[in-house]
Amino acid sequence: MSANAGNSRSKVGACSWSLGVGGPDALVEALQDIGVDALQLHLDPLRVGAWSEAETIRVLAREDIVLRSGMMSMEGEDYSSLDSIRRTGGVRPQSTWATNREAALANAKLARRLGLDLVTFHGGFLPHERADPERKILLERLREIADIFGAEGVRVGLETGQESAATLLEVLADLAHPTLGVNFDPANMILYGMGDPIAALRELAPHVLQVHIKDAKPASSAGQWGEEVCVGTGAVDWRAFFGVLREQHVDVDCMIEREAGSQRIEDMTAARVLVEQLA
Repeated sequence: MSANAGNSRSKVGACSWSLGVGGPDALVEALQDIGVDALQLHLDPLRVGAWSEAETIRVLAREDIVLRSGMMSMEGEDYSSLDSIRRTGGVRPQSTWATNREAALANAKLARRLGLDLVTFHGGFLPHERADPERKILLERLREIADIFGAEGVRVGLETGQESAATLLEVLADLAHPTLGVNFDPANMILYGMGDPIAALRELAPHVLQVHIKDAKPASSAGQWGEEVCVGTGAVDWRAFFGVLREQHVDVDCMIEREAGSQRIEDMTAARVLVEQLA
């Protein structure tokens, strides 16, 4: 277990996968450069042995880095276009479901060993129409993953953006799972063209378990990706965003994510400064 597990105060931290580093020592150095001491950790490198679990725990504890949550990625996801991720994302493809289920079982046990109580992931494009036969299949798979993590005392947060807030609310209501909630990413709402992130946050607020600090500009034409940009230079109204968090009494961690650009440290530092000014 992480030596820093159990700190209940909300934190500003960073997402490990945003930093493109090859191990815990480089990760710690990057976090220190950004000026944060909290972390959302990509679990899969530890699960498959690319990173040593014991060494990661030791290095993070030595440098007083607080492990706050985990993330699991899904096998075979192709983000090259909106169409490709719609087909391959999350738990949607039958061809990768067995692999993803096995990964969830291992990641749930890993999260428990690390002392985490939250893991987030993209569920995949959830059909908007209740009559869509695929919707029942996806909800059954999401329930199974929530059960797997719940059995280890770990909550799961579905990433926002691949469906509207209204659809996600319906899914959460249909599942009514006590350990299932939302990892709210305002930029994803813009990148996927799924509505105003501030309005979506207000709707989803009772279910939010964590937020990602990420910004974006909308696509210039339908069916195309929006553009991820440095926090504070995109379309997210951050003052309104934090206003809704306060108004709705949502007291959760803010994890800085940056998935594009060549100046990750500088951009994530700018995001940290903005959060400290507005949160």
